[in-house]
Amino acid sequence: MKLAVAYFFLFSGVVLGSTANSLLKLTEGFTKPLLSMFCSVFIILAIYCLSKAMTVIPAGFTYATYGGLTIAAVTLFGMFRYNQVPNVYGIVGLLFIIIGVILVNYFGRISS
Repeated sequence: MKLAVAYFFLFSGVVLGSTANSLLKLTEGFTKPLLSMFCSVFIILAIYCLSKAMTVIPAGFTYATYGGLTIAAVTLFGMFRYNQVPNVYGIVGLLFIIIGVILVNYFGRISS
């Protein structure tokens, strides 16, 4: 698999994982069956995409990127859907997460 395809799977995993995590609150503790089913399917598909990405991208980089971008996306979802605006420290922390993802993917190297 080529690196571009691996990053496509990683991006797909981030989108699916963000969707699944955003649906969690809407499931109301998994008491809404249809939303709960969608949430479960999306997280399973996200993990599948991550496993495909990890065949090319190192596992640590893959999971750090997935985790960081999913955190940022779910925070944005919370801001727009539930008006949960983080304070200045939360915003700075999110910026550090995004900067970290960029550093890991563009400048990080694994020594063999």
